[in-house]
Amino acid sequence: MQVTVKYFASIREVMGQSQETIHTESLTVGQLKAELIAKGDPYATALNSNKALRMAFNQLLISNLDTPLTEGAELAFFPPVTGG
Repeated sequence: MQVTVKYFASIREVMGQSQETIHTESLTVGQLKAELIAKGDPYATALNSNKALRMAFNQLLISNLDTPLTEGAELAFFPPVTGG
């Protein structure tokens, strides 16, 4: 399936791009994240499990890595944001 992956803020800086289209066999957000990390740098650095990371699936915030992927979906990764 084809999925658009978007990167924001410091993650975008590490990745060197703001988005890409991924062709994947992954069935869930967690599987896709693991697939990307397994590619090595810059994915491993930007999406490392030890980093605070937020995700949005089709423009809705999610925290469940078991969220099913769908053809043409959009997955976004971004750091947590604080305000004052």
